[in-house]
Amino acid sequence: MEKEQKTKKKENPLISILVSIVIPAIILSKFSKPEYLGVLSGFLIALAFPIIQSLYDIIVNKKAGLIAIIGFISIFLTGIIGILELPSQWMAYKEASVPLLIGIAVVVSLKTPYPLIKKLFYNEDLIEVKKIDAILIENNSKEKFEKIMRNATYMIAASFLLSAILNFILTKIIIQSPTGTEAFNEELGKLTALSYPIIALPSTLVMFVALWYLFNQLKKITNLSIEDMMSESLKNKSK
Repeated sequence: MEKEQKTKKKENPLISILVSIVIPAIILSKFSKPEYLGVLSGFLIALAFPIIQSLYDIIVNKKAGLIAIIGFISIFLTGIIGILELPSQWMAYKEASVPLLIGIAVVVSLKTPYPLIKKLFYNEDLIEVKKIDAILIENNSKEKFEKIMRNATYMIAASFLLSAILNFILTKIIIQSPTGTEAFNEELGKLTALSYPIIALPSTLVMFVALWYLFNQLKKITNLSIEDMMSESLKNKSK
């Protein structure tokens, strides 16, 4: 357990961005020319970085959740499209389908005993679940709480829908060349570089709105401050 916590502490989001976005974008746009790595080798080496990052998260950090697995499948499909030289327009549908599938999974999970919203936000790592549950039962507010969770779920699903739309539009604009060409690699590198500021940031903003809504509503029905709702581990990290 201690070893797992140490591994999590060593995680650095800047390194993740570097490995998954910056390095692949540079390789695809600058080093896929015949005089350097070549089209196919450059393509494969660039994809190797996010694949290794995904496998590391799934195997070493035990992040074998739905989103991590779908992310890995997305990278794998990009490789298949490039290696088999399938029509480049497939990229737009692939890029849009991944966040769309995640959004659908988030909504569908409401009908299961394990809603993804609870796994993401309503867990012991973030908040004092037992304390809040006890207050909700005491105040007879469980039904209100479930409605709040549903609304937050729809907001999160909307963030993935927004991501799917932006992914599709951006890919259609940037990817114009046939797969298996130097120009395709350069365009894919540009798409990788632009995906974070143009797609990830707006979607993350919507997700933060959902998180704010969830905590703000919980505050109203429990009369707890946000600090009182936070888990001890989260409080210790913020000190």
